[in-house]
Amino acid sequence: MTSANPTSSRPRVQRRARKRKRNPEGVMTIVQHIQELRYRLMLAFAGIAVGTVLGFIWYQASFKIGPVPIPFTSSSVGPMSFMSLGEILKDPYCALPPEMRLGGETGECRLLATSPFEMFLLRMKVGALAGLVLSSPWWLYQIWAFVTPGLVRKEKRTTLAVAFVAGILFVLGAVLAYVVVAVGLQFLMQIGDSAQISALTGSEYFGFILALIIIFGVSFELPLFVVMLNMAGVVSYEMIKDKRRIIILLLFIFSAFMTPGQEPYSMVAMAVALTLLMELAIQFCRLNDRRRKRERPDWLDVDDEQGSGPISAPGAIGEYGGIDAPGSIQAPSSVGVSPSGSMQASAAPVASPAPVASARPQTRPTRNSRPPSPKPEAPAPTTDFRSRPVSDFDDVL
Repeated sequence: MTSANPTSSRPRVQRRARKRKRNPEGVMTIVQHIQELRYRLMLAFAGIAVGTVLGFIWYQASFKIGPVPIPFTSSSVGPMSFMSLGEILKDPYCALPPEMRLGGETGECRLLATSPFEMFLLRMKVGALAGLVLSSPWWLYQIWAFVTPGLVRKEKRTTLAVAFVAGILFVLGAVLAYVVVAVGLQFLMQIGDSAQISALTGSEYFGFILALIIIFGVSFELPLFVVMLNMAGVVSYEMIKDKRRIIILLLFIFSAFMTPGQEPYSMVAMAVALTLLMELAIQFCRLNDRRRKRERPDWLDVDDEQGSGPISAPGAIGEYGGIDAPGSIQAPSSVGVSPSGSMQASAAPVASPAPVASARPQTRPTRNSRPPSPKPEAPAPTTDFRSRPVSDFDDVL
């Protein structure tokens, strides 16, 4: 009788294979880069188009949400009503005293339209800008998806932090511009209220407020630009710590040129806000330079003369070894006299000299050239000293 295996009856769980990336290293050719850029641009423009449609609808439509019940409680939140985009942008103008607006005595708050297509074009303009803002997370993500394959992990974290701070600064600038508009309009309309009454057109008013919002939002990115230069090593705290007065003066001049209109409130508000943000950027540069100096090794700050060390004193020259005395010259060999009267030396036979190769290049004879003359042959060496004259042995004697 066999016992059944309890594990055999269990169903086997198949592990789902992890999908492998097609190109994990992000290596692409130029054509693939262009195709990827076209794909990301198409997605970004599609998102902006959808946001523009929503902004076009939101320009005149207000909606209400709620009441929303809170889970596990008997209370609820709401109802919450949201004004239309046109009413939100028109609210600073409607906040003016009634005597400063055309038709303000009756309680109405409307802007003028001087052409048949002005209202439609104005709605399209405001809807396009609203769509650009509403779809900003989508098209910013498309830019990030196109750039991120060429970045390392540290660069990705830095880019995300910079993008997050840039978005917050732009929103702060836009909110400040919206708050300043009401004060600026009231100042501008009080200048000649005794001689005329204001009747603003929709294109002029919305153009003024949208330009102010965009200018404030973009101007608030200047301190972030200084921080980026410091992180890149271009600007240091030592370069800008003593130039605060010049920086403040330049910020006021920049605000005077960038703010629309001639009223001083928006200019002062922008200049003061930029001064505070610039001071925060300078303090960030100070902390970042201190951290960088603490992590930097000491030998990188030493110049070449100090890094090479002191030159040692020259050492003593070694003692002179001297030259060996010359050896004695051997005595010449004796020459004997044969019974026949001729001298016979006991010296070794003289070897014949080795022929020396000529380095002159060989030339081919031509028709007009003469044949080379034969060289005289040297007498063959002989080992019979009896046939040689006695004068050949003078150096021996």
